[in-house]
Amino acid sequence: MSKYIFVTGGVVSSLGKGITASSIGKMLQLRGLQVAMLKCDPYINVDPGTMNPFQHGEVFVTEDGAETDLDLGHYERFLGKDMHRPNNFTAGMVYETVIAKERRGEFLGTTVQVIPHITDEIKNRFRAVSKGADVVIVEVGGTVGDIESLPFLEAARQMGLELGRDNVLYLHVTLIPFIKASEELKTKPTQHSVGKLREIGINPDIIVCRSEKPLSNELKTKLGLFCSVPAESVIEAPDVDSIYEVPLVFHKQGLDDQILMLLRLRTHSKDFEELNELSRKVKAASKKELPVTLAGKYADYKDAYKSVNEALIHAGIFHGVKIRIEFIETSSAEAPNILKGSPAILVPGGFGDRGIEGKILAAKIARERKIPYFGLCLGLQIGVIEYARDVLGLQEANSTEFNPKTKYPVIDLLPEQKEVSNMGATMRLGSYDCAIKKGTLAYKAYGKTLISERHRHRYEFNNKFRKDMEEAGLVISGTYAAKDLVEIIELKDHPWFLAVQFHPEFKSRPENPHPLFRDFIGAALKKYREDNSSPSLSLTYD
Repeated sequence: MSKYIFVTGGVVSSLGKGITASSIGKMLQLRGLQVAMLKCDPYINVDPGTMNPFQHGEVFVTEDGAETDLDLGHYERFLGKDMHRPNNFTAGMVYETVIAKERRGEFLGTTVQVIPHITDEIKNRFRAVSKGADVVIVEVGGTVGDIESLPFLEAARQMGLELGRDNVLYLHVTLIPFIKASEELKTKPTQHSVGKLREIGINPDIIVCRSEKPLSNELKTKLGLFCSVPAESVIEAPDVDSIYEVPLVFHKQGLDDQILMLLRLRTHSKDFEELNELSRKVKAASKKELPVTLAGKYADYKDAYKSVNEALIHAGIFHGVKIRIEFIETSSAEAPNILKGSPAILVPGGFGDRGIEGKILAAKIARERKIPYFGLCLGLQIGVIEYARDVLGLQEANSTEFNPKTKYPVIDLLPEQKEVSNMGATMRLGSYDCAIKKGTLAYKAYGKTLISERHRHRYEFNNKFRKDMEEAGLVISGTYAAKDLVEIIELKDHPWFLAVQFHPEFKSRPENPHPLFRDFIGAALKKYREDNSSPSLSLTYD
């Protein structure tokens, strides 16, 4: 039987429950256990696919095409294993399933209620990911006290009752604020948060405290007394230079030992050298810095590009440099001057026409000034539009997403997409094969002619313009052969200009950076070294 760890949050949102859950999963994995991860979100949306990134952050896409919460990206990067559709669910999914059962008459005329019908469905989803797992880590989204979280917390409480307390552990992530005026750490918000959790019927076994300052033994003892946990079960979660250090921070406080003890688990494995080595590489990389310009439209909310940020960091670790990501809002007036001075430009994915002309300008500047350019999903479409306008002379070239009446629709919907009426989960989603041409930048990066990458988009390169583009010098280096769709483009007379229709950032890992990000940063380093006469920023991959 699988054991369960429920990770809840209190006081404020964005405390890092996802990083905490991922770190616990990594520690238990290194202790020799099979770990399954699950994120449940209390909002009524069926999935995050139609949510604004300013509200929710990026949509992470799994191999099987599920549009999920960004925390699944943390799970994959920390544990080095793929997540799938069952690893994330929302209140919307739960209610949709229960209502569908009621419509089919499966409840035999009973009154359908939150308890037991909604909570039973939630527990079914808790159990669905447990096959083959020693421990299932369930991260409950939202904050204790939110009305929409109550059914999830009630289901978690019932799991402890049904499975027994030796098989279920409750871990609460909370905030210990530092009041600058009095120079004091305050435990009262945590006391109230734990009190609220206990009103629901859940007594936390471990409290993880986010704080700007170290917690004294006296404060831990006080907090333990008020919250009915031993002082050693009050764990510090300070700010660190790299999120990949968090498992080591927890391990040094004995968090993994406590979890094993409370869940009555035995394991003889305990090898943390992998994390120590990664920590050494991160510290070594922090001594050199490389700026990379990310030209997007959600520049004010960094979580909108979470996986892109992490993939850049992974590539930086590989090359021994710290990546300083310079976010630029492409609709700003300062964008052209900033872009011209950049050693590397990345245009990420996105939807809608705001800031599009600024992104097209970014591609133009990168092409003309020989600045390394990396386009992701929309970034490929931007590169194609710019090339059609400035090289082929098709001044009105555009995507039908931005101008449905454009004279030259170089980016357009496939026929089947034109019939779509529901926006949710109807894009080209998940993993698709891509055939790569030898002798190209893509082939140099991957080292093979067939790869598989994750997609999330609706619009495609219009093959009606393909011949003219190739004759003008555009290189189509990757295609989805089954439908002859363009997947990767490059430029012949450019040191490193490459754009993809997929999202390689989703498959990058801290110890194994994605090959395209690795080579992009390699090209950026070379450019930066040439422009600044700085041989100290030497390449480790060429």
